Amino acid sequence: MTDFIKYVEDEYRDYRSYSELAKMEKNGGRKTVLEKLAEMEYQHYRFWNQYVDSYKPKTSTFFIRLLVVARIFLGLTFTIKLLERHEMETIKSYREFASSLHGEEKERVENIILEELEHEKTLMAQIDEAVVRHLGFVALGLADAIIEITGVHAGFLGVTSSTIIAGIAGLVVGFAAAISMASAAYLQAKHGGSEKPAESAVVTGGAYLLTVTALAIPYFIIADMLLAFAFSVGLAVITMAVFTAYGAVISEKAFLKEFVISITLILGTALATFLFGDFLGTVFGIKHYRFF
Repeated sequence: MTDFIKYVEDEYRDYRSYSELAKMEKNGGRKTVLEKLAEMEYQHYRFWNQYVDSYKPKTSTFFIRLLVVARIFLGLTFTIKLLERHEMETIKSYREFASSLHGEEKERVENIILEELEHEKTLMAQIDEAVVRHLGFVALGLADAIIEITGVHAGFLGVTSSTIIAGIAGLVVGFAAAISMASAAYLQAKHGGSEKPAESAVVTGGAYLLTVTALAIPYFIIADMLLAFAFSVGLAVITMAVFTAYGAVISEKAFLKEFVISITLILGTALATFLFGDFLGTVFGIKHYRFF
């Protein structure tokens, strides 16, 4: 009985969620998809409800409001993917229940499983959202900027004790790299058949430049080189964590694995460039020299 109540509550919650998202959706195509998803979940809810004597579930108003906030600030695709993250566990439970059934009832549960696995994904694939189209280019710009500029700052940690010099160096290198990355994204999108290569270039370059600027800020407000570097790296880790979490939900990947790989690259690059910068500073006799 407890499992059936959970099934009813899950399906009713999803029905209410898709219904609310459909109400606030302005795009006609996306609105239709959301309405279809809501209807599908409602039918699932009605099926499971027959096992619990017409149990009347309730969905938290707070949960719905949180969902609306996620939709506004994080996008529709992210919100739906987040909503469906419990899906595989639910389907596993449905399959276990279906194995004990026979005939028409078993067929109905198997159809529900099929709808959860395939039909919903087919409908979700029809949701065309700019943030998803450009996610790969944003990831390219952001990840490359974090790794490259953290490396630049780490290199200057071994060369000079001037935070201003390190900050300016990061901005100059970052600006040049942003143009290079934007150009590469433009060519990649153009050769890939994209109708908006310029848009891809702007997104990639913009993500790169914003990241570079954010990572350079500590060097202009903190006089101690090591402390400024620590703040900049901390900001890089937080930025990477947030974006990795977002990307993991969108692409349905494991967050921890992706995050560990990213942090390993950031810290590995920082260590390598610090050692190289320290070597150059020693060779040319400018180690820890304050230019002004």
